[in-house]
Amino acid sequence: MGEASEGPHRNTISGDARLHGPTIQARDVHGGIHVHTDASPAPPSPRQLLPVPAHFTDRCDDVAALEEAFTGGGREGASRRLIVVSGPAGIGKTTLVCKWLRSLGSEFPDGQLYADLRGHSAEGPASPGDILDQFLRALGAGTVPLDLAEKTSLWRSWTADTRIAVVLDNAFTAAQVRPLLRADPGGLTVVTSRRRLTGLRMDGAAFRQVEALGPDAGAELFSRAIGEDRVATEPHAARQVVALCAGLPLAVCLASARLASRPRQPVKALADALTRDTERLAALEVEGEATVSKALDASYAVLSEGTALLYRRLGPLPVRTVDARTAAAACGESLVWAEARLDELVEANLLEDIGPDTCRFHDLVQVHAHGRAAAEETAQARDEALRRVCDWYLETATEAEKRLTPAQFTLARTQAPSGLPVPFTDDPSALAWLDAQRMNLMAVLRAAAEREWNATAWQLTDAMWPLFLRLRYYELWIEAHQIGLAAARRDGNAEAERQMLNSGAIGLSAARRLGDAAEWYAQSLRAARDAGDVRDEGQALLGIGTCHREEGRAADAVPYLDQAIAVWEACGYPRGVALARIVLGEIALAEDELDRAIEYFGQARVGLLAVNDPHDAARALVFLGRARARSGDHPAGTALMEEALAVFASSGAAHWRARALEMLGDSAWERGETATAADLRAQALVLFEVTSPIDARRLRESSAGA
Repeated sequence: MGEASEGPHRNTISGDARLHGPTIQARDVHGGIHVHTDASPAPPSPRQLLPVPAHFTDRCDDVAALEEAFTGGGREGASRRLIVVSGPAGIGKTTLVCKWLRSLGSEFPDGQLYADLRGHSAEGPASPGDILDQFLRALGAGTVPLDLAEKTSLWRSWTADTRIAVVLDNAFTAAQVRPLLRADPGGLTVVTSRRRLTGLRMDGAAFRQVEALGPDAGAELFSRAIGEDRVATEPHAARQVVALCAGLPLAVCLASARLASRPRQPVKALADALTRDTERLAALEVEGEATVSKALDASYAVLSEGTALLYRRLGPLPVRTVDARTAAAACGESLVWAEARLDELVEANLLEDIGPDTCRFHDLVQVHAHGRAAAEETAQARDEALRRVCDWYLETATEAEKRLTPAQFTLARTQAPSGLPVPFTDDPSALAWLDAQRMNLMAVLRAAAEREWNATAWQLTDAMWPLFLRLRYYELWIEAHQIGLAAARRDGNAEAERQMLNSGAIGLSAARRLGDAAEWYAQSLRAARDAGDVRDEGQALLGIGTCHREEGRAADAVPYLDQAIAVWEACGYPRGVALARIVLGEIALAEDELDRAIEYFGQARVGLLAVNDPHDAARALVFLGRARARSGDHPAGTALMEEALAVFASSGAAHWRARALEMLGDSAWERGETATAADLRAQALVLFEVTSPIDARRLRESSAGA
């Protein structure tokens, strides 16, 4: 199977990926995924393992019920591997489950995973496909298939014969949960929800409804925060506060945080504040949310002016997590200012610190913050805050693009500068930032498109290119370019439209949607010719030719590739010429026309070195070495492939490192060096398992038949 070519403005790629082995340590707090294994180092904070909010209190009866469901009380066949924990918002479901699972670490030697299904978030519940995508990637997968059924199958095959615990937090429906269930009986899945989810009974679930804290447990939680002495001094007032919080741990926590920050305030003063406006409280009494609202009102009332402003500015934002830079951008303030006020919000338990430098709202708290913004801020002020956040994400993603894929940075940016420091210093940290922020980037992209901030929308899509190219998030890649293409067209920017078509087509091709990719390239070709842009015309021709080659129609591919070379030679774009020659060389190599392949690859390498493109020059080099070895010159061919392998290893290009190892293994096999060939192919297979399951499957099949 030949490797897909990489284009002049955008690089064409293909393949999927899968993880091999369960005990992988990873973390993706921005996507709502947490992973821990016994092989991992000790977590720096409680949330490294699973999120354990501050308002936990012991619930002996609930813990005993969970233990009974899990073990079956020693009765044969009575143990359950799916448990649903339900109860009102703020009742402490997540804390209970996470605390319990932390005590069972030895039961799950292959790891524990957590995902927030966002059942009641403003943006709507998470899709099962999104969660599976994030689960697999958080465990180390390079790429994941688009189809939900394929993702579910991959998830179940990966976790087969493993003993892992999975927490599916804040679920909305049984249908949302069902694709995330494992097939193997060796682990445990715990689902939390405000709904009872009785539909999961058919999946063998056990159920536990969490009730409000009793007076004694509530008082104990309250005293932990403000101190036993203050409770002993005003026991009646303390119990009144707990009663007004209706036994909801979240409300008790918020109330106690207010008192803890005001050591001289009498407890009775807080009780009186919570007692006011009882008619409004009664009218809003739904699943305890009114009680939380009263506690939030009280906590908000004592915030400093700047911190209250930040609370209001963060509430309406579409992002799942916030950090100091996001906070600074939202308020148009300095990083130091934002850090201090974030600390105050965390101290007041209005933000959860899921670190490092990452916070998030409880969904009810965000509803409250959004409500305060709607009541106290003008629509213009809210839009300006969102616009600054969009601009900051665009500015930062653009800096990552400049660093990671400078040849692809061709379109101007129009965002207002934030004056904030960039949160990365080298290529690996720039890619890590894009990956960690990918869901927030998509959220601000959608928000910009909804408001028809069209230039911002397509520029965000363009700036995210290194994320898509390197990490292959197919669903996000395709969605982003659909949004970006529509925005570019509304913006009347023909150059941006062609860029969206070309880079989006590469994503479609990488996802094996070759028919859709060819259609996007065809649209790009028409647009380029209408605009007289021969460079973009060549890109579209290369893309169409590559689609034909990927579908096994080499004879149809060659004319398009020849046309691409002709138009690029005419306009003086040598890099494009060289990239098209790599594809022609791959076709010649597949057809055993070795002299012609050597000529194409040699010309391509010279051209790419001349324009300082070491990665693509190494791609041409590894193919050149393979062609030389196939022609009988094994020493020279092996030396060239090893030289390319060193380039891929130093740059972290895992997929191409695997390709080079496979080619070296094939050459060793042809020389009769079977042990060396097997070792090289085994090394390649390990890398393919992460970067391309299609190639991994192909290599396993070819090795089995050898």
